[in-house]
Amino acid sequence: MRLYIILFSSFFLILGMDSPSFREEQMAFTRVREAYAGKEKSVIKTLAAHSISRDSLRIYLRAFKTEKKIELWAKNTSDSVFALIKEFPICDISGEVGPKRRYRDLQVPEGFYHISDLNPFSKYYLSMQINYPNASDSLRGVKGHLGNFIFIHGECVSSGCIAITNDKIKELFVWCIEAYNSGQEKIDLTIFPAHLNDKVYAGLKTRYGKYKDEMSLWGDLKKSYDLFEKTKVPPTVTFLTDGTHAVN
Repeated sequence: MRLYIILFSSFFLILGMDSPSFREEQMAFTRVREAYAGKEKSVIKTLAAHSISRDSLRIYLRAFKTEKKIELWAKNTSDSVFALIKEFPICDISGEVGPKRRYRDLQVPEGFYHISDLNPFSKYYLSMQINYPNASDSLRGVKGHLGNFIFIHGECVSSGCIAITNDKIKELFVWCIEAYNSGQEKIDLTIFPAHLNDKVYAGLKTRYGKYKDEMSLWGDLKKSYDLFEKTKVPPTVTFLTDGTHAVN
């Protein structure tokens, strides 16, 4: 898909014409056109309801495995904080709480990620690739057997991915295209085992306290969760050489 976009843009440059926008590039794909036909009006209405301009949209995603939902947070580029504007129910999610550490463990990753690619040709209708393994996974997972190709996608089947049905992936796909089209370079996604309020986190510590890998990751995620709940600004996350994170 990326090669197609580069060639498509180069064609316009050769002709001396303005390059198409990211949205226009994506509309070359049938399923993207279908997504816009069904969801564009709803997205525009939601933006207006939250006083967010289509041309200055920035989004942030949070996924919660236990509650089976994805939160969509958004703001204008000029706004200082994000607002929760949409929740997408997760139709199917495999595995249990805890990070993904090897190929075919059926675990959905947990940690700090971003959307690395949009796939309009997915076998699950539309999909958005997650940049698993990240730097922490590469250090803490089984070397040479980490697996890859983890997506948020349509349909309702999961073997390590997050499935949200074709109807919901259409809308989320449109939101991502709109954010990229307005200039957002990276869409961050944080995947949590659950909503890490104090009560839930205490329960995880009681049940999984002896699992050092999980508790180390969840401690970093807990700090991120608390900071965002307080400020509504995604914290800056730095990947450290031991697989942990500096969350500020």
